Amino acid sequence: MTPKPDPTLANAALAGTGVRAGRLVHANLTGPALVAHALRRGEGRLSADGALMVATGVHTGRSVADKFVVDEPAVRQHVWWGKINQPLPPDRFATLQGRVQAYLQGQELFVQDLYAGADPAHRVRVRLVTTGAWQALFARNVFIRPAEAELAGFEPDYVILHAPLFAADPAIDGVRSGTAIALSFGQKRIVIAGTEYAGEIKKSIFTVMNWLAPERGVLPMHCSANVGDADDVALFFGLSGTGKTTLSSDPHRKLIGDDEHGWGDDGVFNFEGGCYAKVINLSAEAEPEIWAATHRFGTVLENVVADAHGRLDLADKTLTENTRACYPVDYIPNVVRAGRGGQPRNLVMLTADAFGVLPPIARLTPAQAMYHFLSGYTARVAGTEKGLGSEPQATFSTCFGAPFLPRPPEVYGRMLEAMIEQHGVTCWLVNTGWTGGKYGTGRRMSIRHTRTLLRHALDGSLARGSFRTDLFFGLAVPVNVAGVPPEVLDPRQGWADKAAYDQTARDLLSRFEENFTQFGESVGEAVKAAALRSAA
Repeated sequence: MTPKPDPTLANAALAGTGVRAGRLVHANLTGPALVAHALRRGEGRLSADGALMVATGVHTGRSVADKFVVDEPAVRQHVWWGKINQPLPPDRFATLQGRVQAYLQGQELFVQDLYAGADPAHRVRVRLVTTGAWQALFARNVFIRPAEAELAGFEPDYVILHAPLFAADPAIDGVRSGTAIALSFGQKRIVIAGTEYAGEIKKSIFTVMNWLAPERGVLPMHCSANVGDADDVALFFGLSGTGKTTLSSDPHRKLIGDDEHGWGDDGVFNFEGGCYAKVINLSAEAEPEIWAATHRFGTVLENVVADAHGRLDLADKTLTENTRACYPVDYIPNVVRAGRGGQPRNLVMLTADAFGVLPPIARLTPAQAMYHFLSGYTARVAGTEKGLGSEPQATFSTCFGAPFLPRPPEVYGRMLEAMIEQHGVTCWLVNTGWTGGKYGTGRRMSIRHTRTLLRHALDGSLARGSFRTDLFFGLAVPVNVAGVPPEVLDPRQGWADKAAYDQTARDLLSRFEENFTQFGESVGEAVKAAALRSAA
């Protein structure tokens, strides 16, 4: 028997959202209860190990072209307008928001009150209103769950109105399609419509943190973080597929978080309370902690394929290459539960170079670190996205997170430069991509070799060794590292056709140069001098 709604309790749960209860409202249910509702509603099924398996329909990734920021006078001059942050007139946002609120009032709703930011001084209170039990579970997994006593009188700083099955109307709402992710910094509201992909919930709040943190003296970062026994915090910047989650989930170091962090006067803190790992071809041998978390009750699996008995096939990319697992961070056994660490000693920038010409590791000067931070390079390969040909494609996402930056990149770049200098951080560039040739002829960098190099980098021994200056990229590359073959340390040695390596390296350099022209007058002379250019 379906319980009758209590209008008083329901409307209290919806306070500050502009939505009034029309049907059942489920506020702050636990993970098991949300799993039960998702199964009742036919939103997904359980894997053999008890994880909740869901499909996200047409959208299996973020809809970058459908993201809008409301063009309000108070924020107008501070927003990085363009393809990433498209302006939406306030009246059109009001129309879209009103239509979504009216739609939500007629639905069974799931409300979650959550935190973003493990440091209480920089915490943002978030209220999610959604029509999906599984999306509510996703949010509960990925954000920070308040203690029971903290839920009484919870007042949100930001509200997310999440209507995945509601289609926006471009003619009425002023958006591009039936999908819309619209953010108002003035009203502190986020409207998400027309996409079931839950990553939009996570990244909308990351955008909010990227907006708020700089004004508080905190650098927001798209990076993972862990800490060793000597309290040596390490940061790992990188785009999807570069190993940010995998390499930070190290059995010999404690995980602080896998994706989003702030860096301020008191050190590093996680924005989240969970992990959102890409799991295509996940290996129990190479990534045991993530693999185990993927096979647990309470985990949400997006677009992962299984047989009739729920046995997962993590190599199956029928639905998408972007298969994901979302789980609470404490599903990783070696974790810092407080989500906080001290000042970083090492900063690692990850790239999956599918052209196979970058070295597996290089030490960066502070100016080079700034250059690579603003460049945000990796390379996509055939099969990872629709429309890609057989050749790798260079991708540059400034600050390793351009889609989530509401302010101009220089704001974040200057903050990073100051933090590196203030705390004497050692910086590294690590290639987790290809070696011995480009994608199609070479092979993917061994995770064993990468972990070996990182272990020596993070314990300080690598910096004490000998380095050579790479002929093409001007990077300081270690000469010898125990356990790593010479042809891996010097990628040119691994290519059978040295002339082909030289040409490919020059081609990649030209792509770096072309991309960096956008920062011409906004960076200092030291960073300009650190720009990649061939010495050959």
